[in-house]
Amino acid sequence: MTADTPSLTTDEVTDSLRVEDLAEASGLSIDTIRFYQKRHLIPAPKRRGRVAWYSSEHITRINRIRELQESGLSLALIRRLLDGELNPADAPLAVAVAFEVGGELITRAELAQRTGVPDEILVTIANQGLLRPQIKDGVEYFSAHDVSVITAGVRLLDAGLPFSALLSLAQRQHEMTRAVAIDAVEMFDQYVRSPLQEKDLSDDERAQALVAAFELLLPTVTALVAQHFRDVLLEVAQDHLEAVGESAELSSLYDSNSDRGV
Repeated sequence: MTADTPSLTTDEVTDSLRVEDLAEASGLSIDTIRFYQKRHLIPAPKRRGRVAWYSSEHITRINRIRELQESGLSLALIRRLLDGELNPADAPLAVAVAFEVGGELITRAELAQRTGVPDEILVTIANQGLLRPQIKDGVEYFSAHDVSVITAGVRLLDAGLPFSALLSLAQRQHEMTRAVAIDAVEMFDQYVRSPLQEKDLSDDERAQALVAAFELLLPTVTALVAQHFRDVLLEVAQDHLEAVGESAELSSLYDSNSDRGV
């Protein structure tokens, strides 16, 4: 929690807070409070007549939401955890996943400034699912990793690839990669998480084992997939050049392979 963010205590308020009072005390905007209500992160207020009244329960929930957000958890996971839908042993695993996803968060305007890409183009890319913004306090944020992704895309455009073709290729790659990732997560759940859930372990022991397995498998699988894609890409490029390449290109290809001992 930052130094300028209010930390509320339940004995500092009554059970009769209007939404503007809760907004002032919590440092959240009224829109954010209503956004939390819409996402079922905080309970609906009691109504007396036409006025909605908030209580100490809302303060407790807002404080807890802040703590969990600082751990990097998404609002969807926070809601499940607060509502008791998430297994206690899974919470540290969720934090470990969030840590890998985390890092510096920037607004779309900052992303546009850092990459030199117009805002409307970023909106198009995000709408295609190629950028995954996070929502915090009702505000859309992007990660510093997205700067690298957009910068790499700009380099491809500079190399002569048209935006529409690049966007279409990226969308296809995203869909196929997501399908493989879903299968990989299901395998982790079936062969790692589920067996651990059945073992006679405490929640802490089970959580430690889950996090250890995740921290081992994530870099291993990532490196394996990246290397495999690189190998296949080079193989396809070589086959293509052998089929349509001119003699100078083929000579350069064979010289390059000879230098690499291929």
